[in-house]
Amino acid sequence: MEQKVLDLNDKIYSNNNNILLELIKDLNQVINNSTNNENIKILNNGINKINYIINENKKNDELLRKNISSISDKLVINNLNKQEIQNKDGKYIGQAVNGLAEGKGIFYGNNGDKYEGDWKNGKKEGKGIYYFNSGRIYEGEWKNGNMEGKGIYFFDNGRYEGDFKNGISEGKGIYYYNNGDRYEGDFKNVNREGKGIYYFHNGDRMMGDYYNDDQKGMHVTLTKNGDVETGIY
Repeated sequence: MEQKVLDLNDKIYSNNNNILLELIKDLNQVINNSTNNENIKILNNGINKINYIINENKKNDELLRKNISSISDKLVINNLNKQEIQNKDGKYIGQAVNGLAEGKGIFYGNNGDKYEGDWKNGKKEGKGIYYFNSGRIYEGEWKNGNMEGKGIYFFDNGRYEGDFKNGISEGKGIYYYNNGDRYEGDFKNVNREGKGIYYFHNGDRMMGDYYNDDQKGMHVTLTKNGDVETGIY
């Protein structure tokens, strides 16, 4: 494949250079037959610009060859390490050690799920993206096969950005709702739980405690008009 790219580049490079060299030849003929010093100056400037383009084309040609060579080397290395592993849950294609996924790879689940990212000892670990067959997506950190660390989870009604633990959203995070609202604060077992602030899309915001995704205890609401309201839930 890389040879086809180089062959095509050589053809384009050669054709373009031939056109530019012919143009320089024509301009020199005009200069030789001209007696107007101002026109000669303009034409010489044009020739200098064309020569500059020729030199830049040469640099780009050399850069392309270096990049093609580098890409080719990486492809060879990846192909040497790439393996295909089939199990009851689906198929893995990528780097592996001793029959276990290790490094970079993609897993295609029999249920339609898909994961692209880092692996260690046969489990998802590092950074990766998981595409659920439901349409939901998680992008972030993994540990021992679970979502853990920092990540973004796209739900049907919005998205969560923040901490994950043992495969669920837990810790500090922000939930952006599709209607423009958002919640910033503590999460536990997927739900809003602990201290948090709820920002309404109309400009109001409510601060207080949450438990099992519901408002709990004393809450203070600051409206966009500057009013302050308190309430117990």
